Parts: sequence; C-alpha cells; structure tokens
Amino acid sequence: MKKNCFWLVPACFFLIVCVLNLIGCLNYDSNVLERTVKPALMPLLCITTLSYLIGKGAKMDKYVALLVCGQLFGFAGDTMLMGSGFVFFAGGIGLFLTGHIFYICLFGGFSWKGLSLVKWVIAIAVLLCCTVALALAIGVEGVMLAPMGVYAFVLFLLIFSGFAGLVRHNAVKRGNTLTWLLIFCGGLLFTFSDSLIAIRNFGTISPFMNGFGVMSTYLLAQSLLAIGGVRLIMDK
Repeated sequence: MKKNCFWLVPACFFLIVCVLNLIGCLNYDSNVLERTVKPALMPLLCITTLSYLIGKGAKMDKYVALLVCGQLFGFAGDTMLMGSGFVFFAGGIGLFLTGHIFYICLFGGFSWKGLSLVKWVIAIAVLLCCTVALALAIGVEGVMLAPMGVYAFVLFLLIFSGFAGLVRHNAVKRGNTLTWLLIFCGGLLFTFSDSLIAIRNFGTISPFMNGFGVMSTYLLAQSLLAIGGVRLIMDK
C-alpha cells in the first residue's frame, strides 16, 4: 500500500464505527452497542488525521498539535459523558470546552489576523447576544446559567473563527473558500449538537433526538473540522 494512502485504513474503520454508533442510538431499549463503540470514534478520527498528514509529508508543528488536541479532548469528553450524574456531565462539558479552545487557537490563528478593534468589538457584542438568546431559548437558569453561558460563548467563538476566515478577502484569493466553509459548518453543527444535549438536560426532547440527532450532528461536525483543519494545515 502506498504511503500516502494508509490513512484510508483508519478512515474506513472510523466510518464503520460511526454507522454502528448511530445504529446503537436508534435502539431505545438498550444502548450497549452505542456505548461500546463510542470511545473508539475520536481516536480513529485522530489516527486518520495524523496518517493523512504524515503521508502527505506535512510538518508536525504546533498547528497539527492543536488539531489533534482538539480531537483528543473530544474523546475525553465523549468518555466522561457516558457516565451519569452532575459530575460526569460537568466534567464532559469542561473537557469539550478545552477541546474547543484548541480548535479556536488553530482556526482563529489564521482567520483573526488583521481584524481591527472595531470589528472585534462588534463581533464580541454579536456573540454575547447569540449566547443570551441561546440560553433563553433552551431555558437554562440557576447555577448552571453562568457555566453554560461561557460554554455557549466559546462555541459561538468557534463559529466566528470559521466565519471570519470565510469572509476575509485573502481566503477567497488563496482558494481556501471550501476550507473555511467546512470549518464554519463544523462549528455550526457542533453548536446544534451541544444545544440538543442542553435541551435534553434542561428541557424536553424526543428519544430519537436524544441519541441519533446528537451523535449524527456531532460526528459530522468533528469530521468537517478535521477535514477543514487538515486542508488549512496543508495550505499554510
């Protein structure tokens, strides 16, 4: 097998595990299959990412480390959220929050360059408004309002990282429009998936959306961020 095609092996396993996970989510009576394969999802995506970059001769620098750390903290968050109770929920959210920060450092490091103070003030104001609107829509209140507000703000900052790269003139000029579109859509889907989790914990939601809706959008989000991140690293 050619060196630059080795990534197809973990990629195929990742797709198989994704299908098994989603099938397990559809089983309302038992989540044994879903819980069994879930811990393998992000490690397989991480191995696929590294295999592709290594096969293409990419330099293993800080940008690769940021992408891989984002994925590994996603794995840690997945594993923590498999537990029941507040401690596991809070721990899982904290781990995902850390993973988002790694993603933001990677994507924002490219897309935020040259943004003026005025644009930053406008962006922060819009992000705060979106955070408040999401909290009100979901119905988060009490002691969880502040931590979930911080988490939502970080999610919107991830979306902004993709959006800023998408609308910047140099992104279009360099032919990176697809890259930033993938990152932007990945951030949107991540926010949608986490919103479903929040609704499940603070509101009401159907059993179908509990599992299948959360995981399908989450897996697609992580995949888009991985592809966008790889493209960004290869084009830098």
